[in-house]
Amino acid sequence: MNKKIKPLLILIFLLFNLFLFSQETSDKLLFNSVIKKKATEYKSFPFFYKAASYFIEEAWDSTLVYTAKQLNSHQKKKDLKDFTNYLRGHSFKQKLLFKEAQKEFKLISLEFEFYNLVKFRLGQLSLELNHFKEAIVYYQELAQLPEDHFKYFNKSLVYHHLGLCYLHLKEFDKAEPFLIENVRLIEQKKDTLELIAGYGNLANLYYEQYKDDLAIPYFEKAYALSKSTKSFKKRSNTSLNMSVVEENRKDFSKALTYRKEYEQWQDSINNQNRIYEVAKIEKEFAVKQKQQEVNLLAAENKAKVKERNGLLYSALTLLILLGVTFYFYKEKTKTNKIVLEQKERLNELNATKDKLFSIVSHDLRSSVNALKTSNNKLLENLESKSLDTLKETLKNNSNIVGSAYSLLDNLLHWALLQTKQSYFQIEQTRLFFIVEQVAENYKSLMEDKGIAFKNSVQKTDKVFTDQESLKIILRNLIDNAIKFSKAKDHIHVYTQNKDSEYCNLIIEDSGLGISKTKLAELLMDETPLSKKEHENTIGTGLGLQLCKTYIEKNKGIFSIESTLKKGTKMIVSLPKATSNG
Repeated sequence: MNKKIKPLLILIFLLFNLFLFSQETSDKLLFNSVIKKKATEYKSFPFFYKAASYFIEEAWDSTLVYTAKQLNSHQKKKDLKDFTNYLRGHSFKQKLLFKEAQKEFKLISLEFEFYNLVKFRLGQLSLELNHFKEAIVYYQELAQLPEDHFKYFNKSLVYHHLGLCYLHLKEFDKAEPFLIENVRLIEQKKDTLELIAGYGNLANLYYEQYKDDLAIPYFEKAYALSKSTKSFKKRSNTSLNMSVVEENRKDFSKALTYRKEYEQWQDSINNQNRIYEVAKIEKEFAVKQKQQEVNLLAAENKAKVKERNGLLYSALTLLILLGVTFYFYKEKTKTNKIVLEQKERLNELNATKDKLFSIVSHDLRSSVNALKTSNNKLLENLESKSLDTLKETLKNNSNIVGSAYSLLDNLLHWALLQTKQSYFQIEQTRLFFIVEQVAENYKSLMEDKGIAFKNSVQKTDKVFTDQESLKIILRNLIDNAIKFSKAKDHIHVYTQNKDSEYCNLIIEDSGLGISKTKLAELLMDETPLSKKEHENTIGTGLGLQLCKTYIEKNKGIFSIESTLKKGTKMIVSLPKATSNG
């Protein structure tokens, strides 16, 4: 049996996944009617009402802003909170922020009326993140549901996704029955476009296993069906697939024929796009022309009315102008003052934005350049098979990528804060377990660097805080402590309870320390963004500025104590919670 052309097979496989979006269109319209009904029911909650309206209009950024405002209003209705988290999860998904979407969907309670739809979305997100085994768990549960439970998502799509997961995992025997069932359900619906895609998926399954006798008939069925459609895209895809099949069968004459068909359909697609563009421009021009005619007629009618009632309106207008002129004169003075203040503030924000992008791009460029250099070194050592050097180079690559990832993660949270798309849920929190959870992610890094770590936080210490923002604060402060520590240094996290209102959470290291000049800059109300102070570290000041903002939003206080070459104490003072609970 001839070997297949693997890169082309991957292309074929991707082409047949495009139909998923059309399958969800009717389900989306159906669920939008539910959202509209829920918005009417909760019309007394203006933030949710606006968020639902923007959701239906697919204005995802506005949806996120108003859902954040709704959640910040601390409304206790569980049903309303579940719907709000759903709107946020779906909006993040549409913006391709899959991890943020996952977080929102997982906040929805099991009692949510549409929790099966939430499972479906979580399965989609796991699939997008290549967590195929996790996706299978969600879809297996949905596949067991009775027929009447598939109202807002497509049953055939559940089987398709299961087949796709197993196909990615190379478990072809498990993928086959789900893809076959997917085709059977589509055949019942008699949807030609979806059926072409379903046949293509089955063909690809068999072709991946070199089962040409099973794969080729499905390619041929898809090709034959495409002839009855008006979709140039489907015709183009199926012609390309048949060209690949015939080329692998060494029938180059047929392969060439199908390839010419593919190129003809590609030309048709390009021509169709141009026709649509011209038609769109003509339509816009016709609308403008018509609008001009309407405006002209309206102006003529208005002129006649003014002519008929001119004297009366002129006298009335004069009286109004005399009364209003003085008022507007005073308002203009106030407005000019506000505009001037806003302009100054905008200039400051623009300067901060420009400097942020300049510094972040500088550090990303440095990280990528360091990674490029390290990879060249890695290739050289692969030839010499120097395992110790290879291990050291890979460890260096991991540190570079980790630093770049931390920078991008801080940038994402900073952007969410600036656009008011994040919200805070203040609740009682035990500090010890949060510190343990965050520190666990850094223990291997500290061990590699030879840094001793100790968590002496009392298990009884509780504070009022938002857990997610506290984790971000701790990640940045512990990450900084590691960056500015050397081998055999130590990092100690502990609490002090000298104040009746605040509990002090202290992250202490015995590293490089901070100069008095730099310490004064860091303690300013607006920390200036700057490039790294030490040559062997990466930092812009963005992480520390993010920490200060989050601490302030948690009604806390931030302070720093440091001695150059002796170490640093980062002190986060948070409101104490009651001892019981």
